[in-house]
This record gives sequence, structure tokens and C-alpha cells, in this order.
Amino acid sequence: MVRQQLLVGEWMSSPVEVVTPETPVADAYNTMMQKGIRRLPVVKDGQLVGIVTIGDLREARPSPATSLSIYELNYLLTKLTVGQVMTHDPYRVQTGSSIQDAARIMLRHKIGGLPVVNDQSQVVGVITESDIFRMLIDQWNYLADERINPALVPAVIAAKLVEHAS
Repeated sequence: MVRQQLLVGEWMSSPVEVVTPETPVADAYNTMMQKGIRRLPVVKDGQLVGIVTIGDLREARPSPATSLSIYELNYLLTKLTVGQVMTHDPYRVQTGSSIQDAARIMLRHKIGGLPVVNDQSQVVGVITESDIFRMLIDQWNYLADERINPALVPAVIAAKLVEHAS
């Protein structure tokens, strides 16, 4: 039987880009655009302290209806830091967490990704909806090959989690 890989550590994106609370918002935005990513864990002294998303950065931009000049706007944007717009103490998972637990947290809190940390709260990756879809597609082939009734998929995955934990 094929070993099922249903742990966060085996499906997360790693290595991961990180920023500090002091990182200018413009630099974080440029990193996201250049790397094609939508979230950045925020670390201080090697520990996860927050997460900033592309949406957070877009909301931090001034309204087009502002009366400030372009020079004033640019000056203000250079002073705005990630620490001022990030989500503090974000939900997180560890590498040994199950994909199901990560998906449950993301669904319950309506978020698209989670930082993955080790036992020392150091960021080692990010697990996103895309990673979970990738896992589902990979595992779907196994389930189809075994001709498992779709209604039994949750039970089969749970059994594989128990088997993998042993």
C-alpha cells in the first residue's frame, strides 16, 4: 500500500520568505509581487509574531480621494511598517500537524494560509489552500485507483492518519 503523506510538513511551501515588523510596507509589497506570494510571516528575534497578507498591504494604501500630494503620499508610505498593518499572533500549525487540522483552522477562520512553525516557534514554512488542493489531487489518484466509495473518503483518510502516526 502507498504511504499516505497527510502531514503539514510534507505538503507545506518551504523555504518561506519572511519579514520583520520594521520592514517598510512598500518593501513587503514588492517582495510579494516579485515572488508571486500572498502572505508573509513576520518574525522578530527568530520567532513568529505576525503575518501580513497582500490584502493587508492594499488596505494600507491611501484612498485615491486623498488631498495629499504624491510626494506626501510617498513619504507616508515609506514610514509605514509591516508591524503597523500585520495580524498579530496569527493562527499557526506545526510540521507534525495533520492537513485536516490545518484545513479546519483555515475554513473556520476564513483564512487562506497558515505559518508553519517548529517547536521553538520558528517559521519553517507556510501551508496554503493551494498546498491542500495539491495534496487532495495527489491523494485522489490513490483513492480512485483503490475504487473507494467517495462517501468513505473521510474514514479512509482518518485511518491513514492513525496508521501514519503509529
